[in-house]
Amino acid sequence: MAIHLKLPLLVLIFLTTSVCAYDRITGQPFASRSEVIAQNGMAATSQPLATQVALDILKKGGSAVDAAIAANAMLGLVEPTGCGIGGDLFAIVWDAKEKKLAGLNASGRSPRQLTKDVFAKRGHNKIPKFGPLPVSVPGAVDGWFELHSKYGKLPMATLLTPAIEYAREGFPVSELIAYYWEKNVERIGHYPGFSDTFLVNGKAPKKGDVFKNPGLAVTYEKIATGGRDAFYKGDIARTIDVYMKEQGGFLSYQDLASHQSEWIAPVSANYRGYDVWELPPNGQGIAALQILNILEQYDIEGMGFNSSEYVHTFVEAKKLAFEDRAKFYADPDFNEIPVNWLISKAYAQQRQKLINAEKAATRVDAGIYEGDTIYLTVADKDGNMVSLIQSNYRGMGSGMTPPGLGFILQNRGEMFTLEEGHFNEYRPGKRPFHTIIPAFVTRNGEPVMSFGVMGGGTQPQMHAQIIVNILDFGMNLQEAGDAPRILHSGSSSPTGELMLDGGYVSLESGFDEAVQRELMEKGHTLRRVVGAFGGYQAIAWDAQKEVYLGASESRKDGQAAGY
Repeated sequence: MAIHLKLPLLVLIFLTTSVCAYDRITGQPFASRSEVIAQNGMAATSQPLATQVALDILKKGGSAVDAAIAANAMLGLVEPTGCGIGGDLFAIVWDAKEKKLAGLNASGRSPRQLTKDVFAKRGHNKIPKFGPLPVSVPGAVDGWFELHSKYGKLPMATLLTPAIEYAREGFPVSELIAYYWEKNVERIGHYPGFSDTFLVNGKAPKKGDVFKNPGLAVTYEKIATGGRDAFYKGDIARTIDVYMKEQGGFLSYQDLASHQSEWIAPVSANYRGYDVWELPPNGQGIAALQILNILEQYDIEGMGFNSSEYVHTFVEAKKLAFEDRAKFYADPDFNEIPVNWLISKAYAQQRQKLINAEKAATRVDAGIYEGDTIYLTVADKDGNMVSLIQSNYRGMGSGMTPPGLGFILQNRGEMFTLEEGHFNEYRPGKRPFHTIIPAFVTRNGEPVMSFGVMGGGTQPQMHAQIIVNILDFGMNLQEAGDAPRILHSGSSSPTGELMLDGGYVSLESGFDEAVQRELMEKGHTLRRVVGAFGGYQAIAWDAQKEVYLGASESRKDGQAAGY
């Protein structure tokens, strides 16, 4: 049936143009919406149902950490394409009472019975992406309980109940998650157990389909009643052990039973009066600090947002930081990582001298030392804040799906290299190099912002860009995340892959053609990519007005909300 509108021409013009971003009444034209503002609590996650669960926990008197755990459990159900209890977790927590930050490394180690020679015997010159060999111990559940033991207020059973109910009764799959679900089916859907858990009538659920995961509901119930040992020493661990042996894998009951997370001190670099905090390796967070230390030596504001001068400087700084990332970032239990040197201002001044303002570097070397993922953040009425990131790696993970448990085991072990003598060389019982990184900002010892950006190796680049957008270009919390992004790819990696001819630069929609031409004249290779620019959530604290500000950008299905 045709619908005929009889409206004045001016009204029709208004209706067809007023929805465009460039017609926003306030804020930058690229901003997707205004910041969310609330007084008592705030949650920002990559899926609205998880955000609502976090708010419900806050309203029940739960702490920021309580709400983050509940949201993470919910995301493991509604966004299995990016996370789940088969993966690892990292967190930075602002303790309002103690007025200090704490860091948690809840990443798991490689199987102790998997030796390096196994890869060669099976015909691998590098660790495979999927299947049983890249599986390492999942650390997320232990991370929940470590966080809860220090900062939790409500019982764990209360925190897991919403996800349990949704798992049993079902939830509607959102658009972007449905897209990635189908992509994961194409690459890991053939592994035993996957179809029984994640397919409906042999197919991935579509946008709006109501999906149930009764196996995950049972697993969460066991964890809720039996604690972390129900996962690492109970029936769940035994099921994983049997399944992995059947698949020719090495992750064992003993590996799970011996796992424990580690509380670590976050490290920081000061950027224009603000302390930016990251976790030290085995993660890649300090790469963001290295980039910022180099950029601080330039008049970034004077260059102008999205100018070719700024993009060139940013990319060259990133290349330098990522060469150090490729060489040094690894498990500190196996190597002495020179963290303080790498994030020092003196070292940044040395590295900055290598940047040519007119020409892109085709090859840079690491310094010589002389001496898809989910992110969420929650803040509570008492001023506590948590920055939490959790992942299976490569979307849904390894494909290894133990029967009846409702989740997939991670393939984070792929991030090891088999290169002899490398800091990140594979060893049994070792934590692999990690891409997932939470971040935090303070000023004069007070909290300013909790934030993170999902997306593998893009994360340090985007962390640095968020800080620059806010402190150099004066953007608000939402604008900083929505702004068009720069992505440099092709650097040397901790898995031993080398940068070729300077790599390539990808610019998100919104950069002028003139800027692109100027970059090519400087020697940059430009390549268009889609969907590789990450996904951002953030919460800021306005101490003067005593309100929280929240942001969740439009590249994901997420939501920031408060009360």
